[in-house]
Amino acid sequence: MSKTKNPEFPILIVDDEENFLHSAEVTLLSNGVNNVTTLSDSRMVLKQMETNKNSLVLLDINMPHISGRELLPKIVERFPEVPVIIVTAVNEVEQAVTCMKEGAFDYIVKPISDTRLLTTIKRGLDIESMRNENSLLRNYLLKDELEFPEAFEKIMTRSKSMRRIFKYIEAVAKTNLPILITGETGVGKELIAEAIHKLSKRDGNLVALNAAGVDDNLFADALFGHQKGAFTGADKERKGLLEHAQSGTLFLDEIGDLSIESQVKLLRLLQEGKYYPLGSDLPKLTDARIIAATHQNLDQLQKEGKFRKDLYFRLKAHHVHIPSLKERKEDIPLLIDYFLNSASEELKKKKPTPPKEIYTLLSSYTFPGNVRELEGIIYDAVSIHEGGILSLESIKEKIMEGIEISKETSSEISEIEFPETLPTLKEIESILIDEALIRTKGNQTQAAVLLGLTRRALNNRLRRTENSHDDD
Repeated sequence: MSKTKNPEFPILIVDDEENFLHSAEVTLLSNGVNNVTTLSDSRMVLKQMETNKNSLVLLDINMPHISGRELLPKIVERFPEVPVIIVTAVNEVEQAVTCMKEGAFDYIVKPISDTRLLTTIKRGLDIESMRNENSLLRNYLLKDELEFPEAFEKIMTRSKSMRRIFKYIEAVAKTNLPILITGETGVGKELIAEAIHKLSKRDGNLVALNAAGVDDNLFADALFGHQKGAFTGADKERKGLLEHAQSGTLFLDEIGDLSIESQVKLLRLLQEGKYYPLGSDLPKLTDARIIAATHQNLDQLQKEGKFRKDLYFRLKAHHVHIPSLKERKEDIPLLIDYFLNSASEELKKKKPTPPKEIYTLLSSYTFPGNVRELEGIIYDAVSIHEGGILSLESIKEKIMEGIEISKETSSEISEIEFPETLPTLKEIESILIDEALIRTKGNQTQAAVLLGLTRRALNNRLRRTENSHDDD
């Protein structure tokens, strides 16, 4: 049984009809809303709210002693952050509309269907959650220090932009709403998901599924599980990842690769908080928190009809975008030393002495594979290192490979803005060489690597340029 309270603070249901209180509580409990308080005496409401924090109030409009109509303005004045949903009879709808003008979040009319009750309360809880999170976020961003720096110990950074992200994560980690993590391949989205789960203090596990290349049937089976005999080959029952992530976190990586059919199933899960194992007619509830990640542009996928807009906004209740390594180059020296240490330990070698040129060389590279690519470059260099100062040869080779791959796959060349009068090839060559020398602080060997040339070819071009200047 789940130990996680949903919501964090109780829903207060106030009604003089005991049958309604019991029915509403059972409906909520059976749909995963397990933190509910009921009151049949309206005179106890304000006292209860003063001594206990509540997520939401479901308030009957017509009760003996003190009516909901009388209680509403007092609740709104004293507890403005708590959404109030008015419960009314058909002939009291006009009063309910007046209550909306006086601060009620919504109203529902008796008799109330389970679906109507659940959807209205869920919308109210979402509003309450967003209000609390905005307040938390403001408070966190005003602080200079992280409250739980140990949660980010696996992420090596001195970047101010990353620090702002860490503070945002601390503010939203304990909420139940989904979080979308975006960023290029290799920036460390998995590590961010781990930090969010650690900060959430949830009782359950962090369970991950990479959606890349997963078809609709495999996705449903992996997520929801199946009953024995659900399909050919299903010779025994299998629990899905949602069940393994109960009271914990489900991390869905590469969410942009999901088929439209799988997107519909995920949307229904987020909306209802329940799912059906394949071959079963009985739903299962889940309180797993959803974290999704992608390197793709979901806005563009929506325009192309490849990603559902409603799912996108559900997943993006909170959004964390991780900057690429080329946007936080101040982290490169720190990461180089970290990977030199970790590679040496893993390979059981003495840590090599890094040449000074390594920092300039790698800081001048664009790293299309981001932190993961830098890690691979350093591990490769350490693996073939035999002693003394670390050789740059394997590192230069890896950078050349990366430049060649970028030339084949990148669209950056087409994004260069040209002036109305095109420069000559000679002028372009001169500009590129000058820029490479600036970036490498005059080191011709490193500049040649950036330009995809040999040192001799660069020397020839520089000599040709000097000769042309002498002729002038």
